[in-house]
Amino acid sequence: MKFGTGVALATVMTATTCACAFGQNAGADTYKAKCQSCHGAQGMPNPGIVKAMGVKPANDPSVKSISESQMIADTTNGKGKMPAFKGKLTDAQIKDSVQYFRSLGK
Repeated sequence: MKFGTGVALATVMTATTCACAFGQNAGADTYKAKCQSCHGAQGMPNPGIVKAMGVKPANDPSVKSISESQMIADTTNGKGKMPAFKGKLTDAQIKDSVQYFRSLGK
């Protein structure tokens, strides 16, 4: 019985890891296509963008303090000079790209 439980647990853990890795890749792809030009490849915008648009790096304390749900809302509806992505990206793409961006700030 313990063998069966161990196999089931290993299967669930593998599936969860694969799903997370897939989501990370999907978020990275969307981020690179739609966000990277302003927010930088590693979440660090170039100085010209910082000056022109006020974009802060992913590791800035004020950015890290924003909740995931608020970042999703800001990305969906736009905020400041950032355009709205509602209707341009799916809800899943927005969520995945926000999660990827947040991972850059760690």
